[in-house]
Amino acid sequence: MTNWLITGIGGGLGRAVAQAALARGDTVVGTTRSAGDAAFAGLAPGRAHVLTVDLTDEASVQAAVAKAEELTGGIDRLLNNAGYGLVGAVEEVSIDEAKALFDINLFGAVRMIQAVLPAMRARRSGHIVNVTSVSGHAPWSGTGIYGATKYALECMGQTLAQEVAPMGIRVTNVAPGGFRTGFAASGLRVAARDIADYEDGAHFARRSLTEGAGAEKGDPARGAQAILTALDAAEPPLHLFLGEDALHYARDQIGFVGKQMDEWEALSLSTAFEPV
Repeated sequence: MTNWLITGIGGGLGRAVAQAALARGDTVVGTTRSAGDAAFAGLAPGRAHVLTVDLTDEASVQAAVAKAEELTGGIDRLLNNAGYGLVGAVEEVSIDEAKALFDINLFGAVRMIQAVLPAMRARRSGHIVNVTSVSGHAPWSGTGIYGATKYALECMGQTLAQEVAPMGIRVTNVAPGGFRTGFAASGLRVAARDIADYEDGAHFARRSLTEGAGAEKGDPARGAQAILTALDAAEPPLHLFLGEDALHYARDQIGFVGKQMDEWEALSLSTAFEPV
């Protein structure tokens, strides 16, 4: 049996993973922004717990982790799922909008990680799982600031994996493509500033996501099972892409970067001092 702490269990992949974990007998402590979730707690009385947490407040996060440790007897897995989307050209997104997004999508995860690590280090075991996005690998116009939070989360997770591996702690970054989670509906915000020059360019992201909401190819329940399968493996992956679209866009971006490196290799190498 595995003890989980999952942020953002109100819906999406966080809810789906929580339900899948509870169905197999695990214990789950889930966090929400607003008080109460009787339906979740009722899924498995005694094994399903809900805590109200402000991920932007370090004291709130520390208190939640301490309570989760008490409820479970020790957190085995932290799943950083909470977050939201933001569309808008880079020029349109205000600094305040960008800061608020980073405070949840990146720093909220960092606060949780820093709070769980002392006990995980003491036990010399644990698994930290970050829900990033294919947008953290393959950028697309109109999602630059959102993608930047996911690029940062990807980098942080990869670095963390190197730092905690000697202590028996694992890290997995999960990069989903499009899933029917409500991300493109209630979970999506639009930059307050609207610049007409971007209507035929960066605003495509807004139209694409909102018009496709509810018709995404990804099934959250199957995504959750895929996550459980990967985490239960003897050697869990550092990178897990979910969905055909995630694989497609990530592979295209990796290929593009490789091609650019090859084309400009001579110039890159020309910067060294001449041999003495």
